[in-house]
Amino acid sequence: MSTQPHSKSSGDISFFETSYTAKKELRGRTIKWILCGITLMMILPLLLIIGHIFYKAAPVLSIDFLLASPADQMKGGGIWPALLGTICLVITSVLIAAPIGVMSAVYLNEYAPDNWFTRIINLAVFNLAGVPSIVHALFGLGAFVLFAGIGRSILAAGLTLAVMTMPVIIQSTKESLAAVPMPFREACWNVGASRWQTIRGVVLPNSVSGILTGVILEVCRAAGETAPIMLTGAVVYKAVTGGDLLAYSPLDQCMALSMHLYTISTQVPNVPEALPYGTAIVLLGTVLVVNATAIGLRIYFRTHKKW
Repeated sequence: MSTQPHSKSSGDISFFETSYTAKKELRGRTIKWILCGITLMMILPLLLIIGHIFYKAAPVLSIDFLLASPADQMKGGGIWPALLGTICLVITSVLIAAPIGVMSAVYLNEYAPDNWFTRIINLAVFNLAGVPSIVHALFGLGAFVLFAGIGRSILAAGLTLAVMTMPVIIQSTKESLAAVPMPFREACWNVGASRWQTIRGVVLPNSVSGILTGVILEVCRAAGETAPIMLTGAVVYKAVTGGDLLAYSPLDQCMALSMHLYTISTQVPNVPEALPYGTAIVLLGTVLVVNATAIGLRIYFRTHKKW
């Protein structure tokens, strides 16, 4: 068998292709196509599911569906109270969890000494991220609804969601802060900047993309959770004027998309088939819009990094 190398040229550069390099290129192309196939196998079922849900929901999708209240014993009408309640719960949890989570991560990464106590805290934060949501629901019921006396309300449910999602924000923010090169900090210290001035002017601006990742994960999880809000602030039905943006106060109970979807799918008989699918596509669309916005912001901030 001939093993003579074959000459190839690219512009002014000539090189020889041996049987070894040919096999290497073939192996590389094979792996690339296998990975591409695996990716398509993961994406296509998701696209099919979304397409099926959208097809089933098409008969009810309209502006009136979004802005109207449920009617005919929740067998008709729209989803405005549930949509507004979900927005209120998510905003409440973000306003609580994001500042506390980011500040905690700044302390743990920039100020806390590397000792056994800090390592225990880091381990606790890591483990809390994996606690089941029903456990957080029971904690919220006992701590906020009963012990603190807030009662079942948007505030109690938002606090519960904040406690549940805060570990994710802390972890992602810590990793983003740790990714900022140490010479950036040392350069600031050498010109007389304090530690806080360095964090505020250099570290945090270059960590925004990672911080946004944690916050968006928090938003997506909070929007889709049912157990924590079921025990702390959500109700099956609440009369709300369609399109009223100020229908809820922090101490009111509210409807939520996830619980509304569960109710009309399993608890209400003779519901039109399109109604649960319409609720599901609105919930899914809300999460996708938030994710798309976050991806755009992350790309923008990453392109403006200083390294």
